[in-house]
Amino acid sequence: MELSSLDYGFIIVFFSIVLGIGIYVSKKSGESSSEFFLSGRTMPWWLLGLSMVATTFSTDTPNLVTDLVRTTGVSGNWGWWCFLLTGMLTVFVYAKLWRKSNVKTDLEFYELRYGGKPASFLRKFRAVYLGVLFNVITMSAVTLAAIKIGGIMLGLEPWETVVGAGLITVVFSALGGFKGVVYTDFLLFFVAMAGAIGAAFYLVNIPEVGGLQAVIENEAVKNKMDILPDLSDTKMVITILVIPLAVQWWSSWYPGGEPGGGGYIAQRMLAAKNENHAIGATFFFNIMHYALRPWPWILVALASLVVYPDVASIAEAFPNVPADKLGHDLAYSAMLTKLPSGLLGVVLASLIAAYMSTISTQLNWGSSYLVFDFYKQQINPNATEKQMVTFGRLSTVLLMVLSAILALLMQNAMDVFNLLLSFGAGTGLIFILRWFWWRINAWSEISAMFASGILSILIATTSLKSFLFDAETGLLPEWGELPFIMVTTTIIWVFATFVTQAESKEVLRSFYRKIQPGGPGWAKVVEEAKTDNVDIVNSNEKWSVPSGITAMILGVVLIYSIMFATGYWIYGRTTSAAILTAVAALSGFLLIKAWNRMKENIL
Repeated sequence: MELSSLDYGFIIVFFSIVLGIGIYVSKKSGESSSEFFLSGRTMPWWLLGLSMVATTFSTDTPNLVTDLVRTTGVSGNWGWWCFLLTGMLTVFVYAKLWRKSNVKTDLEFYELRYGGKPASFLRKFRAVYLGVLFNVITMSAVTLAAIKIGGIMLGLEPWETVVGAGLITVVFSALGGFKGVVYTDFLLFFVAMAGAIGAAFYLVNIPEVGGLQAVIENEAVKNKMDILPDLSDTKMVITILVIPLAVQWWSSWYPGGEPGGGGYIAQRMLAAKNENHAIGATFFFNIMHYALRPWPWILVALASLVVYPDVASIAEAFPNVPADKLGHDLAYSAMLTKLPSGLLGVVLASLIAAYMSTISTQLNWGSSYLVFDFYKQQINPNATEKQMVTFGRLSTVLLMVLSAILALLMQNAMDVFNLLLSFGAGTGLIFILRWFWWRINAWSEISAMFASGILSILIATTSLKSFLFDAETGLLPEWGELPFIMVTTTIIWVFATFVTQAESKEVLRSFYRKIQPGGPGWAKVVEEAKTDNVDIVNSNEKWSVPSGITAMILGVVLIYSIMFATGYWIYGRTTSAAILTAVAALSGFLLIKAWNRMKENIL
């Protein structure tokens, strides 16, 4: 496949603008660590919301969605759709709390909520554990997708894609800091959306596919279209729908879908102007992320089944692709090769935008952990602002290099997705409860982190998996391990919570005074403070969790209704689509009323 001058023109202009933004804001971003990582906490909700969407608009996501649709069907996406529940919980319960904490990173929270050496250890260890290990794995999955796209669409060798795609990204990330990331995300969002929608519209109508109706009527596609799994297949219902919706969303930690908020989502909430802007940003992100954005990818994935019904047909069409990179996820890139000149340039620019937005955010977020939670805490407590910015820029480059190396060794994005889920399985409930139950302590988190990590490694590297999860009589192996890790990890951290000493009165009272979490989970602490004549309660602030849960439920109904209605309108199932559209309108109306009541409690 050859690019025209028009295609190259789109890409060159795009690169020039992105680099220009990074250079333009570099001086301001380098003034202090707060500017470099949080842009001085002055960001509006709409800009932060667009940045979150652009960040999750990564190159590996359409590949992952394509893999799920081709192997399991559209319903296979419940593996990540379920995280809408924790997303809405973050919007209406935790966004306000994070912004009130006024910490620089979500890891700084540990020494706000906990005390002593365990809290200090937890903060520094997770700075490396999440900022380096998890972050590098996530970025390598994104880079792997870029490698596959570059190999199929441009005939590039893996190392050529890694160097070409990574160099510009790391340059503007290191120069522009958080402000450069957010400003470029504004551009990247629109480019990425235009490319995804344009590609879906064109590819569904190419002669080999024959239009949307031909896709829907194709025998290879019919059994892949359902949004819900076949309810008569108990095993599929349990693995695809029940486990994600009943357990996975609250019990698993996953980048971008952390229960209670965290990672780069927390970074953006902390950078917001105030609590209202933090809530608005996360709500806007969840609407775009779940309700609208998946369908262009799903349509291309369904159309790809008409052109490339199996992996063998992809291998035949692209004989130069290495055998260890072949898989159903390649079908998305394979379909993009059929785009015409001009649109091809836009789509390539959109894929580059998706890659750059994700990687730049991961680099800045991971680097913030290394600067504030490791370098400042462990290596140089007296570091100046200039030294912290310099270390942040150096660590940005290091993270990019490590992720590029790992990407060259990887094969499949689905494997990475499952790996990250298993490593975070069973830890999510802690992140939800630690704000509202005084008894949670640093040892709760330490025990959960090590339990889930060790169990994941044992299952992946020993015969424990085959012993526990029989493929014929038990749950599917790739999902059977998650409930096992979740339950075991939960038992371990609950036990550790009660056999270790609670946090001191001073730590608990200081946390309550600052955050005002409220609720029955803090009743003991509040009563003891009253007995000791210590004032920790702000009488002007009401407990907002009940109204937040109501808003969360309405938000979930609203977004799932929009998502399903969009799909059914596309499929031509007008009755179902109309009913769901009405449900979306009603839930939206009720949510506005609930939100207006909630705002009265936000100071």
